[in-house]
Amino acid sequence: MDRDPVWSMTQQELWDEETARGYDTPGSGMFSTEVLGPTVDRLAGLADGGPALELAIGTGRVAVPLHRRGVPVTGIELSTAMIGQLRQKVPEAEIPVVQGDMATATAPGDYTLVYLVFNTIGNLLSQAEQVACVRNAARHLRPGGCFVVELMVPGLRVLPPGKTASVFTAEPGYLGVDTYDVVEQLLVSSHVTFGAGREARIGRTPQRYVWPAELDLMAQLAGLQLESRHADWEGGPFTADSPSHVSVYRRPADPATG
Repeated sequence: MDRDPVWSMTQQELWDEETARGYDTPGSGMFSTEVLGPTVDRLAGLADGGPALELAIGTGRVAVPLHRRGVPVTGIELSTAMIGQLRQKVPEAEIPVVQGDMATATAPGDYTLVYLVFNTIGNLLSQAEQVACVRNAARHLRPGGCFVVELMVPGLRVLPPGKTASVFTAEPGYLGVDTYDVVEQLLVSSHVTFGAGREARIGRTPQRYVWPAELDLMAQLAGLQLESRHADWEGGPFTADSPSHVSVYRRPADPATG
Protein backbone atom coordinates (compact mmCIF):
# COMPACT_ATOMS: atom_id res chain seq x y z
CA MET A 1 0.00 0.00 0.00
CA ASP A 2 1.28 3.46 -0.90
CA ARG A 3 2.07 5.73 2.00
CA ASP A 4 -0.34 8.56 2.78
CA PRO A 5 0.95 11.65 0.90
CA VAL A 6 0.58 13.79 4.02
CA TRP A 7 3.83 12.24 5.28
CA SER A 8 5.76 13.73 2.35
CA MET A 9 4.78 17.30 3.24
CA THR A 10 7.37 19.53 4.87
CA GLN A 11 6.65 21.42 8.09
CA GLN A 12 6.68 24.67 6.09
CA GLU A 13 3.96 23.23 3.84
CA LEU A 14 1.91 22.00 6.79
CA TRP A 15 2.17 25.30 8.67
CA ASP A 16 1.61 27.57 5.68
CA GLU A 17 0.02 31.01 5.33
CA GLU A 18 -3.54 29.68 5.25
CA THR A 19 -3.02 27.56 8.37
CA ALA A 20 -1.30 30.41 10.21
CA ARG A 21 -4.10 32.87 9.41
CA GLY A 22 -6.73 30.50 10.78
CA TYR A 23 -4.73 29.21 13.74
CA ASP A 24 -5.81 31.72 16.38
CA THR A 25 -9.28 31.41 17.91
CA PRO A 26 -9.33 34.33 20.38
CA GLY A 27 -11.31 33.57 23.51
CA SER A 28 -12.20 29.99 22.59
CA GLY A 29 -10.60 26.55 22.33
CA MET A 30 -6.87 26.65 23.01
CA PHE A 31 -7.12 30.44 23.34
CA SER A 32 -9.79 30.45 26.03
CA THR A 33 -9.08 31.91 29.45
CA GLU A 34 -9.85 28.52 31.00
CA VAL A 35 -7.01 26.93 29.01
CA LEU A 36 -4.47 29.74 28.89
CA GLY A 37 -4.87 30.97 32.47
CA PRO A 38 -3.57 27.82 34.23
CA THR A 39 -0.92 27.30 31.53
CA VAL A 40 0.56 30.77 31.94
CA ASP A 41 0.27 30.64 35.75
CA ARG A 42 2.24 27.40 35.92
CA LEU A 43 4.91 28.47 33.45
CA ALA A 44 5.38 31.85 35.13
CA GLY A 45 5.91 30.08 38.44
CA LEU A 46 8.44 27.67 36.95
CA ALA A 47 10.33 30.52 35.25
CA ASP A 48 10.84 31.91 38.76
CA GLY A 49 11.73 35.39 37.54
CA GLY A 50 14.14 34.19 34.86
CA PRO A 51 13.92 34.10 31.06
CA ALA A 52 11.96 31.46 29.14
CA LEU A 53 12.45 29.81 25.75
CA GLU A 54 9.49 28.39 23.85
CA LEU A 55 10.28 25.75 21.26
CA ALA A 56 7.91 26.02 18.26
CA ILE A 57 6.49 29.31 19.51
CA GLY A 58 3.94 29.49 16.69
CA THR A 59 1.70 32.56 16.74
CA GLY A 60 2.51 33.25 20.38
CA ARG A 61 -0.58 31.69 21.96
CA VAL A 62 1.31 31.09 25.22
CA ALA A 63 4.33 33.35 24.74
CA VAL A 64 2.38 36.61 24.44
CA PRO A 65 0.41 36.29 27.71
CA LEU A 66 3.50 34.93 29.46
CA HIS A 67 5.47 37.96 28.26
CA ARG A 68 2.69 40.22 29.58
CA ARG A 69 3.14 38.55 32.97
CA GLY A 70 6.67 39.91 33.03
CA VAL A 71 8.54 36.78 31.88
CA PRO A 72 11.14 37.51 29.17
CA VAL A 73 10.32 35.07 26.36
CA THR A 74 12.39 34.05 23.34
CA GLY A 75 11.13 31.64 20.70
CA ILE A 76 12.31 29.15 18.12
CA GLU A 77 9.97 28.59 15.18
CA LEU A 78 10.40 26.98 11.76
CA SER A 79 7.33 28.37 9.99
CA THR A 80 7.72 31.77 8.37
CA ALA A 81 3.93 32.13 8.26
CA MET A 82 3.48 31.47 11.99
CA ILE A 83 6.19 34.01 12.83
CA GLY A 84 4.37 36.51 10.62
CA GLN A 85 1.20 36.11 12.69
CA LEU A 86 3.17 36.54 15.91
CA ARG A 87 4.69 39.76 14.56
CA GLN A 88 1.21 41.23 14.18
CA LYS A 89 0.88 40.96 17.97
CA VAL A 90 4.31 41.91 19.30
CA PRO A 91 7.52 43.26 17.73
CA GLU A 92 10.82 41.39 17.58
CA ALA A 93 12.23 43.58 20.36
CA GLU A 94 9.63 42.25 22.80
CA ILE A 95 9.62 38.55 21.86
CA PRO A 96 12.65 37.69 19.71
CA VAL A 97 12.38 34.57 17.55
CA VAL A 98 15.09 32.43 15.99
CA GLN A 99 13.79 30.85 12.79
CA GLY A 100 14.78 27.21 12.65
CA ASP A 101 14.07 23.62 13.62
CA MET A 102 13.36 23.13 17.33
CA ALA A 103 15.61 20.06 17.32
CA THR A 104 18.70 21.96 16.19
CA ALA A 105 18.28 25.75 16.24
CA THR A 106 20.09 27.70 18.94
CA ALA A 107 18.79 30.78 20.74
CA PRO A 108 21.24 33.19 22.37
CA GLY A 109 21.77 33.02 26.12
CA ASP A 110 20.51 30.50 28.63
CA TYR A 111 17.16 30.09 30.35
CA THR A 112 15.52 29.07 33.60
CA LEU A 113 12.62 27.59 31.63
CA VAL A 114 12.32 25.87 28.26
CA TYR A 115 8.87 24.63 27.28
CA LEU A 116 6.95 22.74 24.60
CA VAL A 117 3.15 22.87 24.68
CA PHE A 118 0.17 21.14 23.08
CA ASN A 119 1.79 17.99 21.61
CA THR A 120 4.28 20.03 19.59
CA ILE A 121 7.14 17.55 19.98
CA GLY A 122 5.02 15.17 17.89
CA ASN A 123 5.64 17.39 14.85
CA LEU A 124 9.09 15.79 14.77
CA LEU A 125 8.36 12.56 12.95
CA SER A 126 11.21 10.34 14.13
CA GLN A 127 12.46 9.26 17.53
CA ALA A 128 15.95 10.53 16.65
CA GLU A 129 14.61 14.04 15.98
CA GLN A 130 12.65 14.01 19.22
CA VAL A 131 15.71 12.93 21.21
CA ALA A 132 17.66 15.75 19.54
CA CYS A 133 14.92 18.21 20.51
CA VAL A 134 15.07 17.25 24.19
CA ARG A 135 18.85 17.52 24.10
CA ASN A 136 18.53 20.93 22.47
CA ALA A 137 16.20 22.04 25.25
CA ALA A 138 18.68 20.82 27.87
CA ARG A 139 21.54 22.72 26.21
CA HIS A 140 19.59 25.97 26.64
CA LEU A 141 18.88 25.46 30.34
CA ARG A 142 20.76 27.04 33.19
CA PRO A 143 21.76 24.66 35.99
CA GLY A 144 18.65 24.14 38.08
CA GLY A 145 16.37 25.19 35.21
CA CYS A 146 13.44 23.13 33.99
CA PHE A 147 12.05 21.77 30.75
CA VAL A 148 8.26 21.45 30.54
CA VAL A 149 6.38 19.30 28.02
CA GLU A 150 2.61 19.16 27.49
CA LEU A 151 1.78 15.99 25.59
CA MET A 152 -1.12 13.68 24.87
CA VAL A 153 -1.18 10.05 25.95
CA PRO A 154 -1.72 7.87 22.85
CA GLY A 155 -5.33 6.73 22.83
CA LEU A 156 -4.67 3.18 21.72
CA ARG A 157 -6.88 1.69 24.44
CA VAL A 158 -9.97 2.87 22.57
CA LEU A 159 -9.04 1.12 19.31
CA PRO A 160 -11.10 -2.03 18.67
CA PRO A 161 -9.08 -5.08 17.56
CA GLY A 162 -8.03 -4.74 13.95
CA LYS A 163 -9.04 -1.07 13.70
CA THR A 164 -6.65 1.82 13.14
CA ALA A 165 -8.77 4.93 13.71
CA SER A 166 -10.69 6.57 16.56
CA VAL A 167 -12.89 9.65 16.85
CA PHE A 168 -11.49 12.08 19.42
CA THR A 169 -14.13 14.80 18.99
CA ALA A 170 -17.62 14.77 17.49
CA GLU A 171 -19.70 17.90 17.88
CA PRO A 172 -21.98 20.04 15.68
CA GLY A 173 -19.93 21.33 12.78
CA TYR A 174 -16.74 19.46 13.63
CA LEU A 175 -15.34 15.93 13.56
CA GLY A 176 -11.85 14.93 14.72
CA VAL A 177 -10.36 11.53 13.84
CA ASP A 178 -6.96 10.03 14.67
CA THR A 179 -5.58 7.31 12.37
CA TYR A 180 -2.76 5.27 13.90
CA ASP A 181 0.21 3.30 12.62
CA VAL A 182 0.98 1.44 15.84
CA VAL A 183 4.14 -0.16 14.46
CA GLU A 184 5.84 3.15 13.62
CA GLN A 185 4.17 5.16 16.45
CA LEU A 186 2.70 7.52 13.90
CA LEU A 187 -0.73 9.07 13.63
CA VAL A 188 -2.59 11.48 11.39
CA SER A 189 -5.10 13.80 13.04
CA SER A 190 -7.89 14.76 10.63
CA HIS A 191 -9.99 17.81 11.45
CA VAL A 192 -13.22 18.05 9.46
CA THR A 193 -15.21 21.29 9.68
CA PHE A 194 -18.68 21.24 8.15
CA GLY A 195 -20.26 24.22 6.44
CA ALA A 196 -23.70 24.70 4.96
CA GLY A 197 -25.26 21.86 3.00
CA ARG A 198 -22.65 19.46 1.65
CA GLU A 199 -19.69 21.72 2.30
CA ALA A 200 -16.80 20.46 4.41
CA ARG A 201 -13.19 21.43 4.96
CA ILE A 202 -10.47 19.10 6.16
CA GLY A 203 -7.10 19.76 7.74
CA ARG A 204 -4.63 16.98 8.47
CA THR A 205 -1.51 16.87 10.63
CA PRO A 206 0.95 13.97 10.92
CA GLN A 207 2.63 13.29 14.25
CA ARG A 208 4.85 10.79 16.00
CA TYR A 209 3.37 10.00 19.39
CA VAL A 210 5.54 9.51 22.46
CA TRP A 211 4.79 7.38 25.50
CA PRO A 212 5.40 9.02 28.91
CA ALA A 213 8.09 6.48 29.81
CA GLU A 214 9.76 7.05 26.43
CA LEU A 215 9.80 10.80 27.05
CA ASP A 216 11.37 10.18 30.46
CA LEU A 217 14.18 8.22 28.81
CA MET A 218 14.73 10.98 26.24
CA ALA A 219 15.08 13.44 29.12
CA GLN A 220 17.45 11.13 30.98
CA LEU A 221 19.66 10.87 27.89
CA ALA A 222 19.81 14.68 27.89
CA GLY A 223 20.84 14.80 31.55
CA LEU A 224 17.45 15.87 32.88
CA GLN A 225 15.50 14.43 35.80
CA LEU A 226 11.72 14.03 36.03
CA GLU A 227 10.46 16.33 38.78
CA SER A 228 6.69 16.05 38.39
CA ARG A 229 3.94 14.79 36.12
CA HIS A 230 0.34 15.96 36.28
CA ALA A 231 -2.74 15.43 34.16
CA ASP A 232 -3.13 19.15 33.44
CA TRP A 233 -1.70 22.60 34.08
CA GLU A 234 -3.70 22.93 37.30
CA GLY A 235 -1.85 20.01 38.89
CA GLY A 236 -4.50 17.30 38.65
CA PRO A 237 -3.25 13.77 39.39
CA PHE A 238 -1.92 11.80 36.44
CA THR A 239 -3.60 8.40 36.20
CA ALA A 240 -3.93 5.52 33.75
CA ASP A 241 -7.00 7.25 32.33
CA SER A 242 -5.43 10.68 31.79
CA PRO A 243 -5.58 11.68 28.10
CA SER A 244 -2.58 14.00 28.43
CA HIS A 245 0.15 15.08 30.83
CA VAL A 246 2.28 18.04 31.80
CA SER A 247 5.76 16.82 32.72
CA VAL A 248 8.49 18.90 34.34
CA TYR A 249 12.14 17.88 33.99
CA ARG A 250 14.91 19.58 35.92
CA ARG A 251 18.55 20.12 34.99
CA PRO A 252 20.60 19.36 38.09
CA ALA A 253 22.09 22.38 39.82
CA ASP A 254 25.78 23.02 39.42
CA PRO A 255 27.48 21.31 42.42
CA ALA A 256 29.86 24.26 42.66
CA THR A 257 27.01 26.70 43.26
CA GLY A 258 24.56 24.42 45.11
